[in-house]
Amino acid sequence: MIPSIATVCVSGTLHEKLEAIAAAGFRAVEIFENDLLAFPGSPTDVRRICADLGLTIVTCQPFRDFEGMPDERRARTFDRAERKFDLLQELGTDLLFVCSSVSPEALSGIDRLAADFAELGERAARRGLRVGYEALAWGRHVYDYRDAWEIVRRANHPQVGIILDSFHIMSRGLDLSTIGTIPRDRIFMVQMADAPLLQMDHLSWSRHWRCLPGQGEFALADFMKPLIATGFDGYLSLEIFNDRFRAGSARSVALDGHRSLLWLLDESARRIGKAVPGAPAMPPPAPVEAVGFIEFAVDETEHAAFGNLLRALGFVRSGAHRSKDVDLWGQGDIRIVLNSDKDGFAQSYQITHGASVCAIALRVPDAHAATARATALLDVPHSGAVGPGELDIPAVRGVGGSLVYFLDGGAALGRWAEVDFVPTGESGTGAGLVAVDHVSQTMQYEEMLTWLLFYTSLFDAAKTPSQAVVDPGGIVQSQVVESGLGDQPAQGLRLVLNGSQSHRTMSARFVTDFFGSGVQHIALATRDIRATVARLVANGVAMLPIPENYYDDLEARTDLAPGEIDELKRLGILYDQDAHGSFWQAYTATLDGGFFFEFVQRDGYRGYGAANAGIRLTAQARLARPITMPAGLPDR
Repeated sequence: MIPSIATVCVSGTLHEKLEAIAAAGFRAVEIFENDLLAFPGSPTDVRRICADLGLTIVTCQPFRDFEGMPDERRARTFDRAERKFDLLQELGTDLLFVCSSVSPEALSGIDRLAADFAELGERAARRGLRVGYEALAWGRHVYDYRDAWEIVRRANHPQVGIILDSFHIMSRGLDLSTIGTIPRDRIFMVQMADAPLLQMDHLSWSRHWRCLPGQGEFALADFMKPLIATGFDGYLSLEIFNDRFRAGSARSVALDGHRSLLWLLDESARRIGKAVPGAPAMPPPAPVEAVGFIEFAVDETEHAAFGNLLRALGFVRSGAHRSKDVDLWGQGDIRIVLNSDKDGFAQSYQITHGASVCAIALRVPDAHAATARATALLDVPHSGAVGPGELDIPAVRGVGGSLVYFLDGGAALGRWAEVDFVPTGESGTGAGLVAVDHVSQTMQYEEMLTWLLFYTSLFDAAKTPSQAVVDPGGIVQSQVVESGLGDQPAQGLRLVLNGSQSHRTMSARFVTDFFGSGVQHIALATRDIRATVARLVANGVAMLPIPENYYDDLEARTDLAPGEIDELKRLGILYDQDAHGSFWQAYTATLDGGFFFEFVQRDGYRGYGAANAGIRLTAQARLARPITMPAGLPDR
């Protein structure tokens, strides 16, 4: 199959759209009618621009309200079609895209509609053109692709075929098996779109909520299976109407679009267990076994204070880098790298964002296979300066320009700490923290679908339904990407993606103050949160105070004993439960830059404490002035 995209998917002028589409690696494009009408040149100019960019024009669409018109309007409708034929020939394309009529004047009757297409096919044949028919989900008489196919079949003309659109088919919940019975040569094009599952009219749903494959909730693999069975190898084209995309970067959306089709073809091939035309060769999605390490970029003046904070959290400085101003801190299975080296990526990241998480390392079965898959999916590889005897850990660019490193159990990468760091011999009692439970990344609302696709296409991971969290300043949209689900911490990857359209939410303020997207908080797991929090408080860690009213409500809505609730209140610990078990969580006060730590204990619980998120956000908003890091503990 040949990846293609409609110009309606991206923002900008037609010329800007075409340049972005070509830069994303597409070689085929659909020209949307409104883009052409607003273009200050001729169709011949558009044809030349596309040729210069290496783009083939698949069609200029749509042609509306054609079939079933009453006799007094029929001749006029065919005249419109002839003018559209003129346009197509000037553009250098051969496909007339006809969507099913929504005109109140249109008459029904399959034979009547088939006769219209038979005549249109004959006219197209005289010009060497073709006609494709698509059933709109809100068509007046034809809104089911099976009816559209029956009309095409009865028209019985080689120049007339069907156009299949995943949104129009799947939004109506139609049976997909008929797709597999359509002859390959009668499928002239396939349009792809994903979408969240919503309860609204089909037109509004389509015009505002479509998204790229892998970003929504449609079972597109079920759509692709019968399509592949036909042997179809033509244009697989994106047609996405989405308010976020209209507000976003044309180049970013176009690149995401190409990535989404590459992922879809690869995923489809893996699902059916055989080669799919056009599917790129790439390793399978990488299962994430655990978070290998989290790297903070700090300058030399922040290094000691951040080290004191880590020590107060129970971490031990276990290693010093062999050649750089970088320290390794550990507790349980958690590894934190503190980087204040004056050269390299971390320094440039710190200059832009201040003390912050600049990289996350994920442990996978094969780091180089994960890198190869990332490259095939158009992710941006990163290669930094490597000193003598140091490891060159493979990485790609992540959220906000940060890095995602890949580690595995290989001879070198499996011993990364031993290779790059000299043991310090330091020891400590710890605070009971055992693993990274999840990482929360905050970003522009318009970016959320980009990074959702990045993670789910690259890793063997699934996304949960989006949730709306109430912040005192507005609504925060939150969505989780997770793999290796289980009751115990650190089983796989858990990422929480947050974004808000309101400029007054804590998430939005973080993005503004941070000068971009990034990690806003890290949740660390403990097996005894009461003991952990008590130890942190004793070490001087400032914890987020929780309103007493929360605990009064907790007593009313749970079966927790009054004594247990009193203890939770004293320590500022929140509680939640689901069908799988119980969950406890506590937070540090917000540090300079808006970052904070979370501490969690799971007892079979599968969620992330969404019921408590509003309480936490309100408490943080009340303490808008950030605290400074502990300074009273011994220096490194």
